[in-house]
Amino acid sequence: MQLQDILYSQGFGTRRVCAGLIQQGLVQVYEGNEPSALVECTQAATEFVAEGLRFRVQGVDWPYQEKAYVMLHKPVATECSQKPSTYPSIYTLLPPPLRQRPQKGAVQGVQAVGRLDQDTTGLLLLTDDGQFIHRMSSPRHHVPKVYEVTTKHPLDDRQVQRLLEGVVLDDDPKPVRAAACEAVATHHLRLTLTEGKYHQVKRMLAAVGNRVEGLHRSQIGGLRLPDDLAPGQWRWLSAADLSSIQNPVSSLHEPAV
Repeated sequence: MQLQDILYSQGFGTRRVCAGLIQQGLVQVYEGNEPSALVECTQAATEFVAEGLRFRVQGVDWPYQEKAYVMLHKPVATECSQKPSTYPSIYTLLPPPLRQRPQKGAVQGVQAVGRLDQDTTGLLLLTDDGQFIHRMSSPRHHVPKVYEVTTKHPLDDRQVQRLLEGVVLDDDPKPVRAAACEAVATHHLRLTLTEGKYHQVKRMLAAVGNRVEGLHRSQIGGLRLPDDLAPGQWRWLSAADLSSIQNPVSSLHEPAV
C-alpha cells in the first residue's frame, strides 16, 4: 500500500494532505524495532506492507491499525456526543487522527460503544468497527459491565437482595436484575449489569429506596480500567484486552480495580 494511502486510512487527512506531510519530511517509518530503524520517507507513493507498520507523523509515533480500538477514562462533566449540549464532548479528548478515520469514503472517526451519563466516569470503549459496536451493545450477548456506585443512604442486605431479584422500572413491566451485586462499604455498591437502559443504575437504586451520588464504570467484560490511566487519557486496546472483553468468565468475579 502506498504511504499516502496508509496515512489516509489512519485519519491524517485527505490523500493530498497526507502526500504533503510526506513530501515535507514530516513522516518517518520504522523499518525495524530499534529507534535507529526510523527512516525518513519523502515519496508519497512508496509502497509498504501496512500490517504491523509503525511510523512517526510530526514527531508522534503511530501504529497502523486496520480497525481502531481504544479505551478512554471518561472524566466527569463530559458528554458522549459529537454535538454536546452542555459539557465538552469526550471526542475532544482524542487526537485528530482518531476523530478523522475514514469509513466508506466519509470521515466518521471512532464512535463510543454505548454511552455514559455526563456525571458518570470510568471505562469507555471507542472504535470504528461497526460489527464490534453491535456485538458489544446487543442485549443478546450479555456483556457484563461493572459499576462502582456511591449511594446517598447506607446500604442494607434487603436493598442488595432486591437488586439481585429484580426491580421494575417505570417504563418496562419486566423486572431488571443485577447480574452481581455487593455492598463493598456502607455507601459503596459494586453492581454488575448485562443490559443497558436509560439511566439504569440510577433508576434501579431509586427503586430500592436509595440514590446514586457517584457512578464509575470500572470494568467491561474481563477488561478493567487500568490504575495508571488517568481521567481524560486514552490508549490502544491490545489483542489481550479485546479477548478479555469478549471472554470475561475467568476474571469477572475477581475484585475490580
